[in-house]
Amino acid sequence: MYNGAAGLGSHAQAMGVISDNIANVNTVGFRSSRANFTDVLGGVLSGSRMGAGSTIGSVQTMFNRGSLVGTGNATDLAIDGGGFFMVAGEVGGITGNYFTRAGQFQLDDSGSLVSPAGLNVQGYGLDATGGLSSTIGNMQIDTGTLPPSATANVSIDANLDAGQAIDGNAFDINDPGATSDYQTSATVYDSLGNAHQLTTFFKKIVDTPTAQWEVHVTTAGADVDPAVATAFTELTAGTLSFDTNGALTASTLANVNVQWTGAAAGVITLDLGNPTGSGGTGVDGVTSYAGASAASSIEQDGVSTGELSDFEILPDGTVEGRYSNGQTRTLGQIATATFTNVDGLQRQGNALFRANNESGNPLVGTPGSGGLGSLVAGSLEGSNVDLAQEFVTMIAVQRGFQSNSRTISTADEMMTEINSLKR
Repeated sequence: MYNGAAGLGSHAQAMGVISDNIANVNTVGFRSSRANFTDVLGGVLSGSRMGAGSTIGSVQTMFNRGSLVGTGNATDLAIDGGGFFMVAGEVGGITGNYFTRAGQFQLDDSGSLVSPAGLNVQGYGLDATGGLSSTIGNMQIDTGTLPPSATANVSIDANLDAGQAIDGNAFDINDPGATSDYQTSATVYDSLGNAHQLTTFFKKIVDTPTAQWEVHVTTAGADVDPAVATAFTELTAGTLSFDTNGALTASTLANVNVQWTGAAAGVITLDLGNPTGSGGTGVDGVTSYAGASAASSIEQDGVSTGELSDFEILPDGTVEGRYSNGQTRTLGQIATATFTNVDGLQRQGNALFRANNESGNPLVGTPGSGGLGSLVAGSLEGSNVDLAQEFVTMIAVQRGFQSNSRTISTADEMMTEINSLKR
């Protein structure tokens, strides 16, 4: 009877493990458990140890992966492969680091990436130079304004029509459109992020034996300090010389030095190509071939101020911010961890685990390295509970419970029969 009672208890406990698994079939990041039965020794019969029923020797957490489910939410994360997210905070009155596969994260009012329970996701933030720090800490996404950057370089790729006729009129800053043969503009930025138009006028002045063009770099008269009461003011000028193949042979154009109104003085280097006279190819910037004058590419390296409009978490955990000025910037990198003995982790509830002596210390790294899986943004990892297997196990445990109860009832009948012998 006592052996049967022990069997009833162990099978009831096993049913509790199964029901816990089934209850968490839709819990994100949940890891199912398995009840491991073990036998119990009792007394000695004829010199041999007798069994005293069964008990649950251990409840083992199963760390096989669950399926990934797309959500479209940028802060929902799943790990495709091994590893755990690291979160820090207080759980059950104990403050420390915890580990989870549940990636239901969100931003709090301070820009920190946190779990639904308010635990801080751990990662590598930015150091004083703007690069990724080597120290693990709370993952905080800077939602502040991206500072402007003044334009320092402008490059122009263009063709100046080799068949352009020379009109003999001198270039006039008061009427640049009528006294030049071609013009192109680039938007540049000062130290405060204000935009200015840098307009370059080209005028052909020599046709034979080789072509030569004047270049006049201008901006709006109201944009400079002191202001000029004209639509354009000239910032720098020079000449471009070409050979009979249309390649640039020489340039006398100097850098632009300008005092913008209300901002710091700017120095802008103009790149119109590498002349052959300086060892260049002469065809990687401004050329002079037959055909209409036209610019194929104008680039500059300045930016205005920008507000964070969106961010993306890449497979390696890098958080990449996108700003309203078209710029992108690394805002941090999420860290993940693994263990020498994953089975040794201690379950804490809320899909959290804690390291202990059995699991060993966490091996921290970045997603996609050192056996750590890569991140999948906009997805969550579901529970790894296999309902079909759980129901099969439930039937086996139920039959075991019934058999143990039959043992008790049979023993009771035997005792009843013995008691009836004296009647």
